[in-house]
Amino acid sequence: MGNIPNIPDIVIGRLPIYLRALSHMIEEGKEYTSSHEMGERLGISSAQIRKDLSHFGEFGKQGTGYNVGYLFEQIRQILQVDQQWPMAVVGVGDLGRALAHYKGFVSRGFQVACLFDNNPALIGEDVAGLKVMSIEQMKDEVRRQKVKVAMIAVPASAAQTVANQLVEAGVRAILNYAPITLAVPPGVHVQYIDPVAHLQHMTYYLKP
Repeated sequence: MGNIPNIPDIVIGRLPIYLRALSHMIEEGKEYTSSHEMGERLGISSAQIRKDLSHFGEFGKQGTGYNVGYLFEQIRQILQVDQQWPMAVVGVGDLGRALAHYKGFVSRGFQVACLFDNNPALIGEDVAGLKVMSIEQMKDEVRRQKVKVAMIAVPASAAQTVANQLVEAGVRAILNYAPITLAVPPGVHVQYIDPVAHLQHMTYYLKP
């Protein structure tokens, strides 16, 4: 199942949430579910779930709902995580080490394949079974391993330079932990994880 054009990005962003809920249902031994049940678990309207899924085909049956295992596999194919994507992690500080050690990537379609840092004291160190490589080696190694996905865990001052080098090497998807908005060319997708921004969002609601 290839990419379907003109699907709103906000819809694509909800598919991993549906996938996670279906994964939990599989663990619970559930065979069938409904958009209503999924909606109650996720805080999303059943109508929205049905509309989102309808962009990609008809997955449910009137009266029986969705086969959990089938829908799980279909969404995996839509998101192209029914395969293993090699990933680069750039920046091997506390966060980069945690990402390298995280065991939850492999079962969800991702494998940390290479680690890079510019600190001479870290280069050559073994982290989660991988040797930390110099950022000077990054472009060649990313090309060699055909890496298309990377995570940036470097200071904000270095993030744009790292992103430029990754894009030059062929990376097309970047998960950016640095608190800065990256400038990338069309066709390169960036997602941002900024814990401080999320915390500041929540503290608005803590008014007495």
